This record gives sequence, C-alpha cells and structure tokens, in this order.
Amino acid sequence: MPLSDEEARLLHQLEQSLAAEDPDFASTLRGSKLMAHNRRVALLAVLGFIAGIAILFGGAVSKQTWLGVFGFVAMLASAYVFTIAWRRGIGGPEDQHGTPAGGGSRGGRPGRQSKRSGSFVDRMEERWQRRRDGDGL
Repeated sequence: MPLSDEEARLLHQLEQSLAAEDPDFASTLRGSKLMAHNRRVALLAVLGFIAGIAILFGGAVSKQTWLGVFGFVAMLASAYVFTIAWRRGIGGPEDQHGTPAGGGSRGGRPGRQSKRSGSFVDRMEERWQRRRDGDGL
C-alpha cells in the first residue's frame, strides 16, 4: 500500500532532520557505509583471485605441486568471498533506501519487476486469504 502525500512528506521531513542531526547514523541506515565496505571486500577478493592465479602458474612453472594447490585454494577462497560480498550489497537490486526491490525477494535484475513478488509461502498465504474472503482465485 503506497503512502499518502501527507505521509510521504512527513517521512521526507524525518529523513532530512535525521540526516542533519546525525549524518553518520543516517548514512548507516541508508546502507552507504555497508555498500562501501562490501565494495572494498569484493575488490580485495578480485585481487586475491589474481594473486591465486599467479601462484598457481608459479607452482606449475616451478613444478612444485603444493604451490599450485595453494594458488588454486586461494582462488576458490577469493571467489567465495567475492560472491558473499556481491550478495550482501553490491549486485543486488536495491531502491534508494538500500532495501531490496520487489518486497524483499532475492535475485532478479535491477530495474526489472517480476510478475510474482515475494516467496512461495507468501503467495500461498495471499491466495488463502482471498479464498477465505470469497474473492476466489
């Protein structure tokens, strides 16, 4: 349910006063610090992946298997850390307040709305409520 004009105006005034009183807290609520942290983690993960490739090749050239295995493990760990950082805030579709678009559903592309929003359980509960109210399917 969308906000009325009066509610939207009051919310905007509250956001402005919060930002004026405590900018650090306001930016934390917006998620900008969290996104910056996730970007740094993702960048370090990319650099770790590149270093893992270099170690892997160094192990292959020097014929030291343990060094190649270490490089491969470093690559896997870096890819895992990058994936976690990406899911936490870099690549997910978010609106201007840092909340996921589509009512909190995961996945999807930015700017693209799916026909079905919410989880399977939410949709089933909605259908059940409509059935109970007599609106049918």
